[in-house]
Amino acid sequence: MDKAKFDAIFPIITAHLTDKIAKENKLPENAAISELYRSALYAALEKEETKVWQYSTEKLYELYLGEKQTGRLELPEY
Repeated sequence: MDKAKFDAIFPIITAHLTDKIAKENKLPENAAISELYRSALYAALEKEETKVWQYSTEKLYELYLGEKQTGRLELPEY
C-alpha cells in the first residue's frame, strides 16, 4: 500500500482500537490512547510493512491483551 493510503487509514484503525481499549477496560479515552501508544503493538501498527494494520479491531485488541499479559507482542504467523 502506498504511503498516502496508509496515512489515511492509520488514524481510523487506531481510533477504533483506542475505543475498544477504553470500553473493554473502562478507561477514559486519554488513558486508552496512552496505553496504546506505549505498546509494542502500536510500534508494529505504525510500520506499514508489518501488515498488522490489516487485522480486525477484535484481533488487534486480542494482540494488545496478549502483550499486556505477557509483556511481549506475539504476532500470528501466516
